[in-house]
Amino acid sequence: MMDVTRFLRSQKVKLIEILSADADFVVQHADSRSLLSPAGYEQVQSCRVSSEKVVQLLDHVIKRGPVSARGLLELLKEPPLQETFPMLDCLKNQQVDSLACDTQRKRKLVPDVKHETITHIKMCKNEDSPIVSERQLMIVACGMGLSWREIGRLALEIPTVKLEQIEEDHSILKERAFAMLNYWRICQRKKATAAYLHSLLSQNDWALPPERIDFLLETN
Repeated sequence: MMDVTRFLRSQKVKLIEILSADADFVVQHADSRSLLSPAGYEQVQSCRVSSEKVVQLLDHVIKRGPVSARGLLELLKEPPLQETFPMLDCLKNQQVDSLACDTQRKRKLVPDVKHETITHIKMCKNEDSPIVSERQLMIVACGMGLSWREIGRLALEIPTVKLEQIEEDHSILKERAFAMLNYWRICQRKKATAAYLHSLLSQNDWALPPERIDFLLETN
C-alpha cells in the first residue's frame, strides 16, 4: 500500500475528470470538514473554470499533508459524493498505508532544526544578498503552477487589480507568474533580494517546496 498523499497524487488526472462535473459541490463539502485553509478556500473559489478549481483543491489538500489528504479521500468514499459522482466507485476498495500517514504526521510536528537554523542564518544576511535576477524569477515562476495568484496576494501583497491585469495580458501560466514576480521586483527596488524573496515564499500556507526556491540562497 502507498501512502495517502502519493495515492491522491497518482489519481489526480482521473479525479479532475470526474469532479469537474460539479466542482463547487466537492469544494463546499471539503471546506465543511476544514480540509482547506481560509487562504486555500479563497484561492480555489477564485478559479472560474471548473477543472481548474478541482486542480487547485487537490493541489492544496496534497500540499497540506497526509491528514488533509486522508480526509479528502474518506470524503470521496461517502454516499453523497458517490451518488453525485458514480465513477468515484473505483475508490471504495482502495486502501492506503495509515502507518505511513501517522509517521509523516508525527515528523511534521517535529521541527527541522537544521533546516530552520540554516534558513534563519541566510535570512539574517538579506542585505548581503544580490538583487534577484530575471533568470531566478523565471525558475521560481515555473514552479508556482496555479498557486501564483494566492502567492501574489498573500506573500507578495500585490493588489488584486494588478493580478487581474497580468492575467489578461498573459495567456501562459508561467508568464503570468513571471510578470507578477517582476512587478514585485520593480516595486521593491533595492529590497528585492534573492534571500528576501526566498523568505516570503517559504512561509505559511502558500510556502513553495524547498527544492523549488532554495537555490535563491546560493551565494555563488
